[in-house]
Amino acid sequence: MAEKRPYSEYSDEELQSEIEKLRQEYKKYQGMGLSLNMARGKPCKEQLDLSMGMMDVLNSDTDLYCEDGTDCRNYGVLDGIREAKVLMGDMMENNPDDLIIYGNSSLNVMYDQVSRCMTHGVMGSTPWMKLPEVKFLCPVPGYDRHFGITEYFGIKMIPVPMSPEGPDMDMIENLVSSDDTIKGIWCVPKYSNPQGYSYSDETVRRFARLKPAAPDFRIFWDNAYCIHHLYDDKQDHLIEILAECKRAGNPDLVYKFASTSKITFPGSGISALASSPNNLAEIRAQLQHQTIGHDKVNQLRHVRFFKDIHGMTEHMRKHADILRPKFEAVEEIFEENLGGLEIGSWTKPHGGYFISFEGLGGTAKLIVDHAKKAGVTLTGAGATWPYHKDPHDSNIRIAPSFPPLDDLKQAAELFALCVKLVSAEKIYADRHV
Repeated sequence: MAEKRPYSEYSDEELQSEIEKLRQEYKKYQGMGLSLNMARGKPCKEQLDLSMGMMDVLNSDTDLYCEDGTDCRNYGVLDGIREAKVLMGDMMENNPDDLIIYGNSSLNVMYDQVSRCMTHGVMGSTPWMKLPEVKFLCPVPGYDRHFGITEYFGIKMIPVPMSPEGPDMDMIENLVSSDDTIKGIWCVPKYSNPQGYSYSDETVRRFARLKPAAPDFRIFWDNAYCIHHLYDDKQDHLIEILAECKRAGNPDLVYKFASTSKITFPGSGISALASSPNNLAEIRAQLQHQTIGHDKVNQLRHVRFFKDIHGMTEHMRKHADILRPKFEAVEEIFEENLGGLEIGSWTKPHGGYFISFEGLGGTAKLIVDHAKKAGVTLTGAGATWPYHKDPHDSNIRIAPSFPPLDDLKQAAELFALCVKLVSAEKIYADRHV
């Protein structure tokens, strides 16, 4: 069938005919009055409803004491109650003693950690703010809010290409070992944002064996989707980085972050930082000037709701049952509409919250703009690159989680239409420059 031939093989007449047909179809969508939002990876109402039982595990008659006698209503316990450390430690595959429990947002913890490095340095090193230049490595496409933190603090960001195995480790090893102004790297090692890639065993081991020129270099390991599988029988597995660093003689190399933001309530979850005893001692010393302790009642609420990691795992299966049909619907619609045209490719992750779409160079901004004018809001083109500057103008992050399934299907159909229209027009225009 003609639609399965690559657009690049169409004659001018065929391409003109296709463009006219697509424009007519696009006008129909514009007249439908759509208002759909796929800009961020927000859980949908059905996912949030899964955690409503948390509202019932504590009430005015509840015993709010921990096993060690801590009264969760009062001040104290700087780094989190023991029960929450056990729960989050099991989720993160870390010893409870290697964790600090924080409030509702791991992004907040990452911001604080960069801020501390800026103002007070890392384990006796010069504070970053006193250095002429500070750089961070940024796997791309990547998480826009990571890049927003480093941009806010004036840290120069260096893009590092991603592959299904993880970031380009040859490039990372060369840069980190030769440039002592490089102080960190952002990582989403499992079901990465936006591709849904998981780092290979070899990639994790090479991270653990880095030999940084800067003694204050740290890996910011945001394991945001550590238990966010879409399938029981197709789960990605990740080597635990702190244990690997210890084996490699680099115990202090990593700050590891996670939260329950997409497990329970994004605005009311708990988060955690795991690291080496040396790093944690420094962080606790700084943290005591910032807070007397985070919300222990909420920590207890999470523990009482899940009971243990098995309860959390079962809970995540319910999330997967809601998310899986949405991801599969987008993938099927893309394949049906775009397969064979050679104008775009997309990832098919086993977990996480996003699908990464890679279009023809120079089309992403136009595709996003066309979708918006027809009523579908997408993540801004360029958002997955530092400074919002995708040099190829080709990557678009797709967030299937929030819209109802029928709305999502409609949005995916429109997106595919916009890809076809913009791509066909570009191919034709490029021929007639």
